[in-house]
Amino acid sequence: MTNTEIVVTGLGAMTPLGDDVQTTWDGLVSARTGVRRVTDGWVEQYDLPTKIAAPLAVEPTDILPRVQARRLDRAAQTAIIAARQAWTDAGYDTPSEEHHDVEPERLGVVIGTGIGGPHTLLAQDDLLEQNGLRKVSPLTVPMLMANASAAQVSIEIGARAGVHSPASACASGAEGIATAAMMIESGRADVVVAGGTEACIHPITVAGFVQARTLSSNEDPEAASRPFDTSRDGFVLGEGAGIVILERAEHARARGARIYGQLRGYGITSDAYHITGNHPDGIGQIGAMQQAIHSAGLTANDVGHVNAHATSTVVGDVGEARAISKAVGDHPVVTAPKGSLGHLVGGAGAVESIATLLSLRDGIIPPTRNLVELDPKIELDVVSGEARKTDVTAAINNSFGFGGHNVALLFTKD
Repeated sequence: MTNTEIVVTGLGAMTPLGDDVQTTWDGLVSARTGVRRVTDGWVEQYDLPTKIAAPLAVEPTDILPRVQARRLDRAAQTAIIAARQAWTDAGYDTPSEEHHDVEPERLGVVIGTGIGGPHTLLAQDDLLEQNGLRKVSPLTVPMLMANASAAQVSIEIGARAGVHSPASACASGAEGIATAAMMIESGRADVVVAGGTEACIHPITVAGFVQARTLSSNEDPEAASRPFDTSRDGFVLGEGAGIVILERAEHARARGARIYGQLRGYGITSDAYHITGNHPDGIGQIGAMQQAIHSAGLTANDVGHVNAHATSTVVGDVGEARAISKAVGDHPVVTAPKGSLGHLVGGAGAVESIATLLSLRDGIIPPTRNLVELDPKIELDVVSGEARKTDVTAAINNSFGFGGHNVALLFTKD
């Protein structure tokens, strides 16, 4: 990063643990689970071996006005709610009011997603096949397109500095935050609404992950997502959105904003190896973490906490653990939120960035739910059982995705 100081002034979230940041954070600290048995008829209809998922704790249609909700895919519904929370949390005016603390031409939006709007796409395809062209909604494309969430938020708040939508699989949310930082560094914006969203719990998505042998087949919702544990057997598909407000520090302080912490550095690399598998030597993951540390102007010894991507897959968790050891060392305290949240795909990196910031703020690192027996191949200090009090001042949040996308974000206390 350049010498530009970037701070986080607002947080918003919709997750399997709650419909806001505080409820989600409390759930992580107390090791609650958002994983539940799927009761939709399609599980039995298609005889899917995976019968659990981590859906939103609160339906977005219970929050949004009915007409607005009908014009948005579930991923965009979720993103807009989280963005409104973050915008208000940052001390800005409500979306319906004119805001004077930031010029529209200096305000940007970057919201990533891994898949986009599959619910809309597949529902409209069903209508076309069953009832013909006349039943297909004219809003189909604006609802299903991957940039819909970012575009809808930009329209709502009047952001004109630029709107971006990284599509980097499970690293999309984290890359959204890194891209937002680049906008501020380059001088294009003073404030950026950034993060990620995903809502893809659907029979075709579940079936695809099942066939790829990446989902857990454990039928017990309480115990299925088990990052770093010897008995882990795959991830649990979840949905949700995390949004942060990134702001040029001098701009934030001039308006007296509350500051959660700094985005001090970031690293973005690609494996160029395999469409679903990580490089066996972890070169991309190691490189992303090393870039984040270097760009922050810190050393590996300064990093006291790593919020791991750790999805609960047999190979992936070990690979990341080795990468952390090589890039940062064995000293950081590690946690894996997906034990509680499931895997939020494009929303994961953003929600887990929020958790990383709150760990720094509160001096508490949440435990990794369902970690009963640490895999002996993982030589890290992973928190399990109860949350751990600590006085960490710098932390890394890892996000990795299909296609070889690797993003590491380094946050520090303000």
